[in-house]
Amino acid sequence: MTRFWPRRLATQLGLLIVLALFVAQAINFTLLLRERRQFALEQITGPAATRFIDASERLSAGKPITADRGRVRLMSVSPVRRGIMAEPEVARALRGALTDAGLRVGRIDTALRPLRRDDPMLRRVPPQRIERILRDADELVIAVQLLDGRWLIQRMPWGHTDSGLIWRLVGQTAILFVVVLIPVLLAIRRIARPLRDLTLAAERFGPGDAAEPVPVRGPEDVAALVTAFNGLRCRVTAMLDEKDKMLGAIGHDLRTPLAALRVRIESVEDDADRNKMADTIAEMNRTLDDILSLARLGRPSELPTDVDLSALVDAVVEDFRDLGDDVEFVEAERLTMRLRPSLMRRAVRNLIENAVKYGRSAVVRIDRLPGATAIVVADGGPGIPADRLEHVFDPFTRLETSRNRETGGIGLGLALSRAIVREAGGDIVLTNRPEGGLAATITLPA
Repeated sequence: MTRFWPRRLATQLGLLIVLALFVAQAINFTLLLRERRQFALEQITGPAATRFIDASERLSAGKPITADRGRVRLMSVSPVRRGIMAEPEVARALRGALTDAGLRVGRIDTALRPLRRDDPMLRRVPPQRIERILRDADELVIAVQLLDGRWLIQRMPWGHTDSGLIWRLVGQTAILFVVVLIPVLLAIRRIARPLRDLTLAAERFGPGDAAEPVPVRGPEDVAALVTAFNGLRCRVTAMLDEKDKMLGAIGHDLRTPLAALRVRIESVEDDADRNKMADTIAEMNRTLDDILSLARLGRPSELPTDVDLSALVDAVVEDFRDLGDDVEFVEAERLTMRLRPSLMRRAVRNLIENAVKYGRSAVVRIDRLPGATAIVVADGGPGIPADRLEHVFDPFTRLETSRNRETGGIGLGLALSRAIVREAGGDIVLTNRPEGGLAATITLPA
């Protein structure tokens, strides 16, 4: 059932109101039909009981039964076939009325027959009513057995349909739905529109976006929510601005002493010590760049542009080849995508760097997938335990804990790469290759 239940608030409220009105009217229909049937039963059994009692008293007094305008007849056998009880409620109600009047009787049979136009009962009925009676009523035959075995027979019209009442109730329901639903739907729309605007604003909100505040409208509760969201967005933007200023200050304050150290180590006479110091300073600079890049990723200064992805990846591979690393790129056709080239170049570089560092070599290729494009960086290293494939994406997480100069770093490369790719709408997945080694796959929407 939950699959078919609407998910939007406005639709849910409208459907609930429609269902509530339908159930209420269904109950109203049932009660009205029962009351109408009970009223019709009383209209039939009351006069019928009076006529049967009057006829019985005349028989007891030795008087003949008159025609009674064609209503009551005295017969030796019942005209109703035994075992057929068309209206048992009429028989029960009539027996109760006769018993209350002190008249004891035997069987009471009832039957329904089609009403004929020349029936004596219709002689005094106005012509304009005859057609409606013929359409909506039958002839009800009531046979009451007296204690001496004779039968008193009475015939009268009996309505077999409540179409008139049903159509009136249907009309009332339609009017009720229009009168109730139109104001309710207008109220729901007044609530749903600002909520929809708020949802769109929240989905589009990005750090650094100079978006207009969401218009404050709707009921007081909804307007208060919109106002709170506008205030929250302003506070978040202010906090991010403050963070960027702080990161800029930190980067400047840390790079200045590092630059000074880089100058001073030139006076160190021992070449081995000087090279170690230079490598340490370079590693500190790379670490600082990674930390600042990861912290600023939510507000990149680079705008998305149309880039040939194959050329971008090939250029990154060439950089590693120039350094003497064993990196191979499988040639791919031109593939234009809209992304931030510097950030994507860094994400690919980090993956290749990890492959070279732990697998000594890397093979990079670009695969076309249904609705997506994949950049695969495969190495021939030892791979990663299956239970740690996701953990290595956590910042400052490294499987190799020595942090020596051979395998240095502080575990930010994969975290930064995944953050860059996810900001572009894609994702990175690590898998162990069956033939050995690890495959890092960047998947980007086509």
